[in-house]
Amino acid sequence: MPSPELELEIKQLIISALSLEDIQPDDIDADEALFGAGLGLDSIDALELGVALQKKYRVGMSADSDETRRHFSSVRSLAAFVENGMAAASQA
Repeated sequence: MPSPELELEIKQLIISALSLEDIQPDDIDADEALFGAGLGLDSIDALELGVALQKKYRVGMSADSDETRRHFSSVRSLAAFVENGMAAASQA
């Protein structure tokens, strides 16, 4: 399970990258869906968030991959993806 600190960072990144002015990190449940019924993000938001994640954490992802879609399902899954990506990069 990813660290609460990383989950908070990702919540803050979502808010800043997508200019969600009326939302605070505490308003986002780590297990809540980011797209559709949950936070209500769309495909443009996914693209902007992907770019922000790549810049901040230097993680690579394929825009058209089912695996990437799974990573973007919630804050917790994104945090786990980033954590795994950073661990792999530090071992390389």
